[in-house]
Amino acid sequence: MSKILVCISNVPDTTTKITFTDNNTQFNTNGVQFILNPYDEIALARAIELTDGGKGSVTVINVGEANTEATIRKALAIGATDAVRINAKPHDAWYVAYQIAQYVKANPFDLILTGRESIDYNGSKVAGMLGELLDLPSVSIIKKLDATDSEATVEREIEGGKEVLTIPFPFVAGCAEGVAEPKIPNMRGIMSARTKPLAIVEPVEVQTLSEIISYETPAPRGQVNLVSADDVAKLVDLLHTEARVI
Repeated sequence: MSKILVCISNVPDTTTKITFTDNNTQFNTNGVQFILNPYDEIALARAIELTDGGKGSVTVINVGEANTEATIRKALAIGATDAVRINAKPHDAWYVAYQIAQYVKANPFDLILTGRESIDYNGSKVAGMLGELLDLPSVSIIKKLDATDSEATVEREIEGGKEVLTIPFPFVAGCAEGVAEPKIPNMRGIMSARTKPLAIVEPVEVQTLSEIISYETPAPRGQVNLVSADDVAKLVDLLHTEARVI
């Protein structure tokens, strides 16, 4: 294994106050701090560990417009070798996976890693779609990844236990907590990130298969009714008449 591709996304910080515009049809980006998707950071950290000591290279790829380049540069500062930005708005998971797949068909990699999901839409779709589009094995939500020169051993949680798989390269995997600890860029990494290669690739045409009609925020929390532990009848009545769960 010598070449690893890590797919990264640009997502709002988890502390961001989310609002919408245009009659709740557009996400309001004003004042929003964007970050490297935390699950993608885990994938990137493991890729860097696997190639440490000159064992290979790590390329990060992002489908996004020019405003995502600060996030890409952070990935380079963490330790990625180079980066690719596909110059397009990421309409949905299908669009993102298709664009990345077309790039990989022309530029093959030994291993393709994603985060288990992005923290904004939480779809967990891109890794599986990439595997299908590239006709490669794909494993979702792995918790551990070890590799030799020709194959990898991955571990994932299943109901009631864990599953351990041995997979020959190349393949696609979606990484979750446990695969690696996210790395903090040091000053040397931050300085070198400014000069590392960042290629900008124009997107290919592909049909958009989904459209966001509107967004809505969760309903505000209602008033809490405190019921004495001794008053079972009142609790049952509230569960029946207000909560309507019985």
